[in-house]
Amino acid sequence: MERERAGRREWRSAGLSWAGGVPGLRWEGGGAGGGPVSPLSYGVGAGGLVAYGREIGFRVVGERRCVGVRGNPCPLRAVVAGRATQAQCGECARLDRSRSVAADTMADDPRPYAVYLAWFGPGIVKVGITREDRGPARLLEQGAVAFSWLGRGPLMAARRCEELLRAGLGVPDRISYAKKRAVRAALPGAAERAEEVRELHARAVGLEGWPEALGVVGCEVVDHAGVFGLEGLAGAVGVVRELVGGGCVAGRGVAVAGPDVHVEVAGVGVVVVDSRLLAGWGLERADVGGGVTVPVKGVEGEVGVQEGLF
Repeated sequence: MERERAGRREWRSAGLSWAGGVPGLRWEGGGAGGGPVSPLSYGVGAGGLVAYGREIGFRVVGERRCVGVRGNPCPLRAVVAGRATQAQCGECARLDRSRSVAADTMADDPRPYAVYLAWFGPGIVKVGITREDRGPARLLEQGAVAFSWLGRGPLMAARRCEELLRAGLGVPDRISYAKKRAVRAALPGAAERAEEVRELHARAVGLEGWPEALGVVGCEVVDHAGVFGLEGLAGAVGVVRELVGGGCVAGRGVAVAGPDVHVEVAGVGVVVVDSRLLAGWGLERADVGGGVTVPVKGVEGEVGVQEGLF
């Protein structure tokens, strides 16, 4: 959704997209097909590396509104809390979960699914499932630094395998973004990352009780450090806690991992913006030297909260 406001162009954010394996900010408009996308990188370079360094600058305007359900606008245009990572009102969220694999409300889905092993840092691993035709999109969206496929087959077989692997490997079903961010700038090398994934893959496929309907996939480690721009990434000094009307975020985009946009702010350092907090807000262009004037917290937990004083 685009409109003119006192001579300035305002867009309403729809969050971040990893379409085509590169990150971009999506904007409302175009129904289920989506609206335009503003790239956050210069595209893919040699060796599959994504080139970062684009200037980012926006100012928050108006109120945060519900983004609706799967391209369909919220009929109430309901106001949503600034700290919520899901920019939906209660009714739209319920409709969204009524046909959701995560909520186990799509058991009849005939499409094939893939089981994956995702690595986010030393000892920070999870297993999950994704629709096979989505490819690695789910892994990019979650910020998985490295991953390997484990198996492919019908949805319910994939779900049973997921539960088997969680219990057998002792891995959680979810990993907080706070935990992922805390290790992102101090990761071991690619060889060490791959070795941990290979060891876990071998343990996983060796577990008893593997569903017969699920085909085992050999280990092939995919590393996203170059796609995310993590090589040489400086540690973050803070994470945006929420957006507020009139607040500004401006600097140079140096990395994007999952929904997290790492912005280098002059005179401050790297600040992480969880793009899920952008969805539903009206945004307008701001000077790249405007810094960060929204509430910011420490990278780990609530320690070191700054009330928008960067």
